[in-house]
Amino acid sequence: MGYFLVDHKALWKRIFLWLVGIFVLLVIAGAALFFYYASSAPTITKSDLQSQTGTTIYDANGKVVSRLGAQKRQYASSSELPKTLKNAVVAVEDKNFYHEKLGISPTRIVKAAFSNVFHGTSDGIQGGSTITQQLIKLSVFSTAKSDQTFKRKAQEAWLAYNITKKFSKDQILTYYLNKVYMGNGVYGMKTAAQYYYGKDLDELSLAQTAMLAGIPQSPSVYNPLANTTYAKERRDVVLDAMQTNGYITASQAAAAKKESVTKGLDSSHGNVESSSSQVDEPVVDAYVKQVIEELEDKGYNPTTDSLKVHTSLDTDAQQELYDDANENVSFPSDNVQVGVAVVDPHNGQVIAMLGGRKLDSNTVYGYNRAVQQTRSSGSTAKPLMDYGPAIEYLHWPTFHVLSDTAMTWPDATGTIKDFDNKYQGNITMRQALVQSRNVPAIRALQAVGISKATKFLKGLGISQKKAYTYSSGIALYISPLQEAAAYAAFANGGTYYEPYYVTSVTTQEGTTTNFKKQGSRAMTKGTAFMITNMLEGVFTGNGSGTSAYLSGVNQAGKTGTTNASDNNNNSGILDSWMTGYTKNYSISVWTGYDDNKNTLTDSGAYSAQYLYKALMSYLDGENHASNWTMPSSLESVSVQGVTQYMFKAYPFSIEYASGSSTSSTSSSSSTSSSSSSSDSSSASSESTSSASSSMLSESVQTITQNSQSTTDANTNNAASSGQ
Repeated sequence: MGYFLVDHKALWKRIFLWLVGIFVLLVIAGAALFFYYASSAPTITKSDLQSQTGTTIYDANGKVVSRLGAQKRQYASSSELPKTLKNAVVAVEDKNFYHEKLGISPTRIVKAAFSNVFHGTSDGIQGGSTITQQLIKLSVFSTAKSDQTFKRKAQEAWLAYNITKKFSKDQILTYYLNKVYMGNGVYGMKTAAQYYYGKDLDELSLAQTAMLAGIPQSPSVYNPLANTTYAKERRDVVLDAMQTNGYITASQAAAAKKESVTKGLDSSHGNVESSSSQVDEPVVDAYVKQVIEELEDKGYNPTTDSLKVHTSLDTDAQQELYDDANENVSFPSDNVQVGVAVVDPHNGQVIAMLGGRKLDSNTVYGYNRAVQQTRSSGSTAKPLMDYGPAIEYLHWPTFHVLSDTAMTWPDATGTIKDFDNKYQGNITMRQALVQSRNVPAIRALQAVGISKATKFLKGLGISQKKAYTYSSGIALYISPLQEAAAYAAFANGGTYYEPYYVTSVTTQEGTTTNFKKQGSRAMTKGTAFMITNMLEGVFTGNGSGTSAYLSGVNQAGKTGTTNASDNNNNSGILDSWMTGYTKNYSISVWTGYDDNKNTLTDSGAYSAQYLYKALMSYLDGENHASNWTMPSSLESVSVQGVTQYMFKAYPFSIEYASGSSTSSTSSSSSTSSSSSSSDSSSASSESTSSASSSMLSESVQTITQNSQSTTDANTNNAASSGQ
């Protein structure tokens, strides 16, 4: 056997040379890629560095709605920026700023990366970007995380190098201090001094100067007007950095730390002027607030990125809604509030929105009641959780008979009551929905089951953490926006679109991204049509929504109220809703008091219908949308002079034909095995259809109808609980 001697020294030398070679190749490749990306970097001018930063929001027709941060900015020259402020910013953000000849700091980049990898933070001091790089971002690039690619970093570094050669350090710092975002829609240090303290920069104390210097890293978190604890911590970090870098003494830092972080704060915001737009800010406040949230959800930062944002807002409709709620429609009191959302059924775009009425003119991004899920929807829940699922999964016809008789809650104690404390006996589903009877609705929910009802709701974008109960069938906690979007699926034939505001975004570098939502099938066309056809009756005759009736307008809708006595409160109405739609618009209106203690009277509850009527009259009053047409999966039948609708495959039973109070159960059992979410499964052969029609003609005489006197009584009580 032979042995081979290994020269370990030579082996390690070869390995080392290989590693060096690979490293050199990587450096060359990286450098080549860097210069390739850098060659396509945008040009940057003095005007770019000095220009105002801000996002412009446009309506659907290109009209300017709001300019975020576009105040009359008070530009400060270098001489107007105190040395103390410059030192504070440099100390906490970029201590080597004056010595960075390249405009970037490779050492800081490595340190920041190490800190972020191993600690998840850079401790609020000295991140990876220099002040010069931050200025580049604010001037020509988006700050969205999704845009922080190697290509963008290469271009950013190249531009930082170029402006470092072109401008002095003092010029760069001056540009930065005038452009940096300071929270609350304020840009620039001079404007911020007026906004927060009502003073010029040279009038601020050391503590106040340090506070301003600390805000840019996270303006919302370190806002001294809102978050005093975090603001003080940040201010003290700045003071420590100033001391460490020799800008102030230990005794100066200690004295400044003792000063209250709220000292000198000016709630009147000095002489800072509001943003400019072609629409009064209170009119679009709620809408703009939601646009900002949607942009942030998409990864944009509308406060630091100069974006051009196009939305689906109909400014004229928005102005009409604002005027109706604040002037044109009568309310019991100025304290009665509203939440309104208008959605386009064709695509889910939010056309208009109002978060409140009679609000302070200085309100900015106030409480938006149109998106809150804290109020009970009352009977507007019935098409969504009771009758919609029953038609979808059990294939009930519009004349399905339900028993309006005494009933206890299936999952709780107590008797289910109606607004008039009466029962009507056997009643068709159409009558029950139009008159907004509670017991038949719960019987429908019981027949289809909460599991299927929950599935149906989820398809309409409605869900909650807790399991639904039977009481949810006559009162969901849902927002006007959710309800408008859900009812829009009835309007368009069964397709749900998640509501959205932003249709396109153009970044500073000119990249445009378009947005739209893909619809999803929430129910069959037959289900959507039958719900719509029944809800058309809500506005006429003995329906609960006659105060919202509009002559010549093809609309469907549902009222809803919550009675305070149901919540162990004083008598009266806590919540009043009117949700309705045409083919072109879906509107949901909530009215009530914020405190949940004051209540609406029966007459006061009609304000929701009046507001809905005024807005729908404006939107659809002149160019009426066409009426809905019956899909091929259905057939129409005449039941005691009333046109009713049924799936062609609906199998009648003897118990159903007899009008038995148990007909809902027997019908459920006879159809559940064949239920499906597609229209095709609802259709059947011509022979089945003919047999069903024949059996119907022999049995319709047994269906119980209630007297006109009873239904007239319902109309008089339509504003009470459950309506």
